[in-house]
Amino acid sequence: MPGFELFGDAEKKEVQDVLDNGVLMRYGFDGMRNGHWKTRELEEALAKRMQVSHAHVVSSGTTALTTALAVAGIGHGDEVIIPNFTFVATFESIMMTGAIPVMADIDDTLTLDPSAVEAVITEKTKAVMPVHMCGSMADLGALKKICDTHGLLLIEDACQAIGGSYAGKPLGSYGDFGCFSFDYVKTITCGEGGALITNNAEYQTRAHMFTDHGHDHIGNDRGAEAHPFLGYNFRISELNAAVGLAQLRRLDDFISTQKRNYELIRSALTEVDGVSFRRIPETGIPNYSFLNIFLPDEATASRSAIALKEAGVDGCFYWYDNNWHYYRKWGHFQKPESIFPLNSEMIDRIKDRNSNSYPNSDKWMGRNISILIKLSWSEQEVQDRAMKMAEVLSQVLIS
Repeated sequence: MPGFELFGDAEKKEVQDVLDNGVLMRYGFDGMRNGHWKTRELEEALAKRMQVSHAHVVSSGTTALTTALAVAGIGHGDEVIIPNFTFVATFESIMMTGAIPVMADIDDTLTLDPSAVEAVITEKTKAVMPVHMCGSMADLGALKKICDTHGLLLIEDACQAIGGSYAGKPLGSYGDFGCFSFDYVKTITCGEGGALITNNAEYQTRAHMFTDHGHDHIGNDRGAEAHPFLGYNFRISELNAAVGLAQLRRLDDFISTQKRNYELIRSALTEVDGVSFRRIPETGIPNYSFLNIFLPDEATASRSAIALKEAGVDGCFYWYDNNWHYYRKWGHFQKPESIFPLNSEMIDRIKDRNSNSYPNSDKWMGRNISILIKLSWSEQEVQDRAMKMAEVLSQVLIS
């Protein structure tokens, strides 16, 4: 991770096809295309790879999440349960529909704790949105049982976990929706892009209209298309889709390389007394984009992160102090603050339904270091890196 590390002839060819025919928009201009429909090809390939009936490609992972919520009819006053370790786009997408994000604790999977989810369900809850952070999944079986019991949707934010699986199903395909990001630093990239997948034909019909200003896409005259409901411009360009198409064809190779590098580093760190590892749920297989370790306590983890950086080992993240991914730095959400006025009900509900303190999550995040796994490393580089990490962590733990 990320896929841009291995850009090559395959991506160049797909992009050149688009430039040669001159049509950068995913809809219309049929006569100019010479049969090139890169977004359609990407959607068909993604649906096949994810073993679902429908895939719809959009402009980002954020718009994929927003679209999933919107086409499911989730909006004003509804509540969606999310983890407090995620990317800010998770709660941004919910707020965009007028719904209320409700944070719940994580456990040693670094994803939603099912018991914490159960504790915050109310009559206003409409969906649970586990986020498969850093390449590995939530305990989806337990979450699915909760959703079935309470009549809730299960929306998988798999933006960081494409290529992983749970119970033999690709991540994203287990719930009612799966959402992916194809931004520049994801395992496969379009530069900017995203997608949602589903087996629900009605959701798919709504999605392709909602993301294109409500166009129904009936007929071959775009100007004469009807607009059954309001929508937005969440379209992806053909140039971006072309890059993603080439990258998706390479996904299995990317995962194989990540797995090799992940396991080499994990093997070395297993020998370090005091290092333990994130729990992968039973039947789960990560996409190996990050290796997540736990140190004995917060102070040791903080010192370790600093020591690794000083030793020149890059890509080791201490999310506990991170502005983007953990609730402790989300003051703009907790207040909340916006450049446009939010209605008073949303402000009050966000404050009421979200805590300023989550000690159960802190005990895991405070001890965690997340290690990025790159695709471009040679096997020797990985072995050298693993030895250096083991040496640095051993020194910290001894001291």
